[in-house]
Amino acid sequence: MAFWLCNSLFYGVIKPLDSHIRFVFFTGVSKFIKTGIFSGLNNLQDITLDSRYSTICGYTEEDIRTSFAFWYEQYDPDLIRDWYNGYSWTGKSVYNPFDILLFFDSGIFRPYWFETGTPSFLLKNWLNEPRLPAEYDGMISGDEILLSFNPEKITVETLLFQTGYLTIRSWSSDGIRGFRCTLGYPNKEVRTSLNLLFSEALSGYSLSDNRDILFSILELGDEEGLHAHLQSFFASIPHDWYRRNPLVRFEGYWASLMYSYLASLGLEVIPEDTTNKGRIDLTVKTPSYIWIFEFKVKGIGQKGKKDPLDQIDERGYAEKYLSDPRQKIKVGILFDPETRNIESWTVG
Repeated sequence: MAFWLCNSLFYGVIKPLDSHIRFVFFTGVSKFIKTGIFSGLNNLQDITLDSRYSTICGYTEEDIRTSFAFWYEQYDPDLIRDWYNGYSWTGKSVYNPFDILLFFDSGIFRPYWFETGTPSFLLKNWLNEPRLPAEYDGMISGDEILLSFNPEKITVETLLFQTGYLTIRSWSSDGIRGFRCTLGYPNKEVRTSLNLLFSEALSGYSLSDNRDILFSILELGDEEGLHAHLQSFFASIPHDWYRRNPLVRFEGYWASLMYSYLASLGLEVIPEDTTNKGRIDLTVKTPSYIWIFEFKVKGIGQKGKKDPLDQIDERGYAEKYLSDPRQKIKVGILFDPETRNIESWTVG
């Protein structure tokens, strides 16, 4: 409340000085600030989603290649782009300036921006209004989420966009639907770090120590090792967490846990991977392997009565990646909500 009051007083003092001010430029979390000023300084123009100013708060690809040429040429440009580029507000995508400067200084790929502060307020709101983490990557949205909200009830999607955890992948505007866009995680830094945060919140314990082990298992194509690792992972989730976690009652809880845990490794993870015959529940790509997962939950409708591996084969999900030289591993997993673990594990 004090925050909104201070904003109101600040803008209220500035507005009467209109005739003496030639130009004022405010930066920050745009709508959080603007929401409290409609009775004060209400003549601002919000340029957040104006393509003409889309590069004002970041470095473009050209900036990196020219102004930072000495450092840029020392590293793989695709890796730098994958880690720190990707922020877009209806215009050119830009690099996070905080990240890129610290990276060029140290030469180490790290989530510098994400580490500047733990978004505890974001996690608290997400736990109160849970949504499967995979749904944010490719979510369709518009002004109802991005540009208009009640400050007393801020949605998680608005928080994620306004604070930089989601960005605009593509957009359109017409006279019928107005402004529509596709949101997603901007880059590997955010996708990896945020999904680690989500997966630890879902599971109830720290996963950091197990990430290197899991990465090695996937890259080695160790099917039984992965089975044992995930069995141990689900068994380690505290019983109390299942009782109080609002997501447990949903079938998608299990797929969400898998997605967040695997996405936290920095690998390419594709939920609901579309093919010409259906959707793969989860595809995970390592440098050497492509893992294709199908999930079922025992006792929910008729889905648990059929081996999920059969669905992978019957619908030819692996055909999508026939031209890819990497070896394919198909895994069918049946979860049991009673034992809160994997009921059956089949590999093809």
